[in-house]
Amino acid sequence: MWKQVRKPPHEFVLDAIAGLEPRTRPMFGCLAVYVDEKIVFLLRDKQRDASDNGVWLATTEEHHESLRVEFPRMRSIRLLGKEVTGWQVLPSDSPDFESAALRACDLVLARDPRIGKVPDRKKRAANATSRGPARSEPSRPRVSRQASLARPSSRRPSV
Repeated sequence: MWKQVRKPPHEFVLDAIAGLEPRTRPMFGCLAVYVDEKIVFLLRDKQRDASDNGVWLATTEEHHESLRVEFPRMRSIRLLGKEVTGWQVLPSDSPDFESAALRACDLVLARDPRIGKVPDRKKRAANATSRGPARSEPSRPRVSRQASLARPSSRRPSV
């Protein structure tokens, strides 16, 4: 049986940054887009909560104001249930969606530091290796299987 391969949402975004060799993977029913170690976009096109469909920008609150100058219709994602989130969406129902998404691609191509985040697990791994080997607690002495079999059992013999 052949598995039907779905076309990625907003595929033109991937085409626009193809020179950076982006990697994708499914995430939360969307398509996460990575460039090098950073997640830069989430591409979403779903029937449920369609107002949050579009290109999600991986950014931080400190960059919202300057990004809003370039993307006046950019907003926080309603699905996340908070007024302000680090993730921002360029809504696909905006009249300028395609041009805004392509402008976001231009920023990624230019390596603009306002777009893209290193996922937490990768940050932790990078920090651990940059600090040198992790100190570990002294381990308990290993007991060989023979030694453990030679120990008297605390269980009562069955009668």
